[in-house]
Amino acid sequence: MIRIENISNTTVISFTSGNKLNVSVTQQVKTDILEAITGQSRVVLNLDGISYIDSTGFGMLLSVLRHCKSNGAALMLCCLSPEVQELIKLLQLQNIFDIRGSVDECLA
Repeated sequence: MIRIENISNTTVISFTSGNKLNVSVTQQVKTDILEAITGQSRVVLNLDGISYIDSTGFGMLLSVLRHCKSNGAALMLCCLSPEVQELIKLLQLQNIFDIRGSVDECLA
């Protein structure tokens, strides 16, 4: 479900299958992400290919953000589809998450 790359001091997590973060996948994805980010100072979630996130998906993203902050890591989201960007604006989360255009922008 996810692919993990370590580039410098950054963990880049990309989604490899499916186009939704919903109740059927979020618990496993959250577990995998939290295991992957231990000890990293920067974490990038590459949401390329994700076109829908339900409430459990946003809850998972917020949980990952809390985990990062409590461990002194920065979380960045990138490559958001227009549909996901609209949901983030609707939920007024654009000021909560650090959102970038691309993985390269996150690594700069």
